[in-house]
Amino acid sequence: MALDERKGVWKSGKGKGRHTPKGRQYEDQALQEVQVLLGPQPRERDLLIEFLHLIQDEYGHLSAAHLRALAEEMRLSMAEIYEVASFYAHFDVVKEGETPPPALTIRVCDSLSCELAGAANLHKALQDGLDRSQVRVLRAPCMGRCDTAPVLELGHNHIDHATIEAVERAIAAQATHPIIPDYETLSEYQQNGGYRALQELRQSGDWEALQDKVLASGLRGLGGAGFPSGKKWGFVRANEGPRYLAVNGDEGEPGTFKDRYYLERMPHLVLEGMLMAAGAVEAEKAFIYMRDEYPAVLKILADEIAALEAAGLVPAGYIDLRRGAGAYICGEESAMIESIEGKRGMPRHRPPFVAQVGIFGRPTLVHNVETLHWVCRIAREGPQILSSVEKNSRTGLRSYSVSGRVQNPGVYLLPAGSTITDIIAASGGMAQGHAFKAYQPGGPSSGLLPASMNDIPLDFDTLQPHGSFIGSAAVVVLSDQDRARDAALNMLRFFEDESCGQCTPCRVGCEKAVKLMQSESWNQPLLGELCTAMQDASICGLGQAAPNPILMTMKHFSDEI
Repeated sequence: MALDERKGVWKSGKGKGRHTPKGRQYEDQALQEVQVLLGPQPRERDLLIEFLHLIQDEYGHLSAAHLRALAEEMRLSMAEIYEVASFYAHFDVVKEGETPPPALTIRVCDSLSCELAGAANLHKALQDGLDRSQVRVLRAPCMGRCDTAPVLELGHNHIDHATIEAVERAIAAQATHPIIPDYETLSEYQQNGGYRALQELRQSGDWEALQDKVLASGLRGLGGAGFPSGKKWGFVRANEGPRYLAVNGDEGEPGTFKDRYYLERMPHLVLEGMLMAAGAVEAEKAFIYMRDEYPAVLKILADEIAALEAAGLVPAGYIDLRRGAGAYICGEESAMIESIEGKRGMPRHRPPFVAQVGIFGRPTLVHNVETLHWVCRIAREGPQILSSVEKNSRTGLRSYSVSGRVQNPGVYLLPAGSTITDIIAASGGMAQGHAFKAYQPGGPSSGLLPASMNDIPLDFDTLQPHGSFIGSAAVVVLSDQDRARDAALNMLRFFEDESCGQCTPCRVGCEKAVKLMQSESWNQPLLGELCTAMQDASICGLGQAAPNPILMTMKHFSDEI
């Protein structure tokens, strides 16, 4: 029997057929609205997150009608669209019959530095004092502005040292757009010799000489892993092209803000370093993945990439700027690549490594923002800019993001062998009325160390014997007015919120840990078993390192638990 002779769904017999396929049907108006937003852009699968941003920015949410229309326009299933949209925190999915969120959203940072500065009270005061039908107030993870805590985001405008009065003034003035700081533009950068080193390298083709300089400098990845930067290039080049480069700008580790610091002041040092690294591995395209919490940086990069294209320094479209959507896990390189491909940011199993199978299945070089800043400076000033600096038997320089109970929080460029004593001194000492008690050396994943351990150089490989690590050098200082157990609970709540949910040990382990840590007295044997399971069985570094705040609090601050 032929297919068209069967009694199927398309038959019009009474009670036996239907006029439409199963599932949601797209609406003509919604489809037209989506088509206008997307314009002439190609409907490529990897642009899904960018398209979701367009709809969210225009309408303030993602309605079911627009999601269905987007699925129709991109020739994707509704399930694929929904699973991506619902994965990221900055997308507001509104189903049929649900009320869209208010036009204005305030996100109050609840990271450790902001919590120490009174973010919880600020959040409650805003919820109680503002009209909830007009303004939505949400808790949000670290916004990378720990030096100006407490911080909140009003629309896309960050309010530093936030108060109720400052928020009310900003609302009255409709100040919801990012404030663009003064920075070094392309013309200013070129006047100071910018891109001269890149052009010389392009003319000579001696990329191995640059690689030798990077190796001689001792530069290691500054996103947290610390792998020797120059060696990466050889690994990627060893694989047949086409090859890609990805810049990891998803600086989501609470306490870290160094990448934002450099990009808001001297973006072209990073961009030139990126083009140097891309040339060294013969990358056919360079992707910059930037977190959505940095709207000013996104605007700066978009403008300066356009300036590079206009100046003929890069072909149009060679640099592809991608916008994250509120997912800490995308700081993990394989999760970032999944997000660049328009998918949920879920870490991949390895091997294969991204140097072999990265973006679109091709060899990919991944570098942190600050790493590329130093690649450029090494090319321009020589490897000695790092290799000649020594302290406590350590070589090089580190950009320490310092916040918490210090007089002057900020980014401090210090010798890599600096101790917490040196870092506090560089920050103007402890804040008035506070005595040094403990510190977080490298973000929540590094746990907490007591003030008595103040002579350890904060560098790669020096903290591992103590159960910690330097990571991205996110230093948060605690005082005698703080409790280590409260700080540890703040860190685990962050991990609970940010777990991608892919593996059970991390997803369930973080949730269980938070519940156990809220008890007046911790069940230490059970927490110890839980930590072991998470460390041994989690897929990526989030679940593997999340137990560190628990373990180190039990070890060094047992009197509090």
